[in-house]
Amino acid sequence: MPKGRGHQLLLIASFLVVIYTVGVVQAVIELRGGDPVQFLDLFRRMPNVENLRSFENDLETGSWFAKTLRPRMQYVRFVAFRDAGEKALVGRNGWWFYRPGVRYLIEPVRNDPVGKTGHDQAVAAIVSFRDRLAARGIHLLVVPIPGKASVYPDMLTGRVARGDRSVHDHTRRIVRDLADAGVEVADPFAAFMRAREGASVPRSQQDETHVYMARDTHWMRQGVRAAAAEAARRILELGWVRAGSVKFGTRSVRVKRHGDIVRMLRTPRIERLFPPEDVVCEQVVRQDTGEPYRDDPNAAILVLGDSFLRIYERDEPGSAGFIAHLARELGQPVASIVNDGGASTLVRQELARKPELLVGKTLVVWEFVERDIRFGWGGWQDVPLPEMVLSAPAGSSSRPAP
Repeated sequence: MPKGRGHQLLLIASFLVVIYTVGVVQAVIELRGGDPVQFLDLFRRMPNVENLRSFENDLETGSWFAKTLRPRMQYVRFVAFRDAGEKALVGRNGWWFYRPGVRYLIEPVRNDPVGKTGHDQAVAAIVSFRDRLAARGIHLLVVPIPGKASVYPDMLTGRVARGDRSVHDHTRRIVRDLADAGVEVADPFAAFMRAREGASVPRSQQDETHVYMARDTHWMRQGVRAAAAEAARRILELGWVRAGSVKFGTRSVRVKRHGDIVRMLRTPRIERLFPPEDVVCEQVVRQDTGEPYRDDPNAAILVLGDSFLRIYERDEPGSAGFIAHLARELGQPVASIVNDGGASTLVRQELARKPELLVGKTLVVWEFVERDIRFGWGGWQDVPLPEMVLSAPAGSSSRPAP
């Protein structure tokens, strides 16, 4: 046998041994622990796209090799090459970025009719939702939130100038197409840029005035206030809702947050290299009682959205997120449904399961982060709304689940 041929066979044999050893060792570990062999799940469920993706995720999270070896390899890659893995990008001056958010900005826009993702699918789903609400006498306002890389591209790479607005082109296009279809949009991008450029404060205070956190996908108080103010301005300008009479004030609250982008690496040794960020929030309180803001499920306005609505609102410190600040700007409480990462489709599916939340509504405000145009969980499905319910069943609660 030629020498080169022997080396090829040895390489192939070694590769096969590694592949099969991983599976065999994992199965042995599961059997010794009294657990079912996870690999056999492949034959227990229908082999469709959803089940195969679930199986893949289960293998990834349950693998002994992944839990044991991945953190060590990830740490070595990060220290040696500043490689943060498949979900994160290390930017400049200590800033981190969520990789799918950057991909949304730099890759060509594509449509995937099978997966129901992409520009055209998003526009079609939004227009359909607007029409379904309009048939019930309910208005729709869409609020696409710019990702961190759109507002701080210069923190990602020095090859992009500060304030370069061309990175927001994909979202500008969808805003134009929605406007052409008669869908009302409140795009806070310009307000974010004004908030960023207006942050001319001493260096010791600059972290408090950023629109986004340095190592997190989410905004800081400047972004929360700018987005809520822009949405409220557009609502009142359209005349859909009159300003209410409830007086809200704010109080400053500091919280510490570990950046979610760093936590996505699931590598404690890397996480320990970065202390939590000190975040100043503005908690919304009622002036008459001093109590923190609370939703009213019977309000005329229903707000739908993703984790950008959850942060500061339903987690620490509470009542300091977009929902509370929108209510403050409008002078009235609102109702809300929040689904982390699921603003494209999942949040509408949740609404379809809670028809009582549409009772008495005049307006739905639908927020989603711009990267969901391409990467939203569940794509952009057409979700039918339930029959109009005149009143909630006796004894039932229409308050949205947290």
